[in-house]
Amino acid sequence: MVDAYLASAKPVPSKEIAEATEVEWGPSTVRAELAALEAAGYLTHPHTSAGRVPTDSGYRCFVDLLMESEAVAVETPAELELSRLRREVDEAMRETTAALAAVTDLVAMATAPQQSLAATIHRVEVLQLTPAKVVVIAIASTGDVARRVFEFDRPLDPGLVAWASSYLNESLSGLGVGARMISTRLADPELDRVEAEFVATLGAAFTELESAPASELYLDGTSRLLSDAHLPDLPRADQLMTALERRADVLQMLRSSLAERSVFLWIGAENPQPDLRSVSIVGANYGLGHRNLGAVGVVGPLRMDYATAIASVRIAARELSRYFETLYDEN
Repeated sequence: MVDAYLASAKPVPSKEIAEATEVEWGPSTVRAELAALEAAGYLTHPHTSAGRVPTDSGYRCFVDLLMESEAVAVETPAELELSRLRREVDEAMRETTAALAAVTDLVAMATAPQQSLAATIHRVEVLQLTPAKVVVIAIASTGDVARRVFEFDRPLDPGLVAWASSYLNESLSGLGVGARMISTRLADPELDRVEAEFVATLGAAFTELESAPASELYLDGTSRLLSDAHLPDLPRADQLMTALERRADVLQMLRSSLAERSVFLWIGAENPQPDLRSVSIVGANYGLGHRNLGAVGVVGPLRMDYATAIASVRIAARELSRYFETLYDEN
């Protein structure tokens, strides 16, 4: 019954269900079953002679059964592969939300890993771009990335650049972001003058890592909800747009899901944010091992293609997890 309503957007009459080839019951039995489902709060109808439509509880029952089946294991036609992205978290998040919005035709959202007091320097690389230009890439344990290019007035010894990469990585890896010990390590008295001056110059990159912005919310596809395909299912579209503009509230809502281990759904009245209780949110967390770093998901009307939404956010979360694993392994 829910499948039929999702496809047509029209109340489903008992006669239509009884005439379906896969239904073996007669019209009277179908009417009795629908009446029982309505009495239980799973269905409702616009008026006495109309067919039924699912309630929030009906959608929840439908989604729970969907999650238990293999129906959401299908691959989507999306290209959510992140392996070709530049090694920068900001671009990865924007690419993910753009692809997810295109696949589902819904609003896509994602949170980048949150900077915290416990963040440490994960890895440092110094790469020579030209004879007189180098780039320093510093990656924190939270996924924050600082990247800074330094130009010198003379060609650099490639051996000095290679040494600096090894020295900084070995000396700073594991130190807390912003720790006073960073400046102490950069001012090592055992270094000779050339090494000390070079390392001191590169130290500015770690100041940028310390001041990196906290976790951000990425949104894409907001205008999709105002299309002819979705607007009839969103009687409070203006309220929804206002709620999505309050990015801090949406960010807080998604952070509250970080304890979830699999796909999570908030349907209608289940949503933590009151202004989002006219829509459904399908999301999933991504991370490293057993540690969740952030969430990715979609926002859409109650009458949405839940199977595609669930499959898509699963793929997006899986690819973001792989991205961060690759980021740590290869940088």
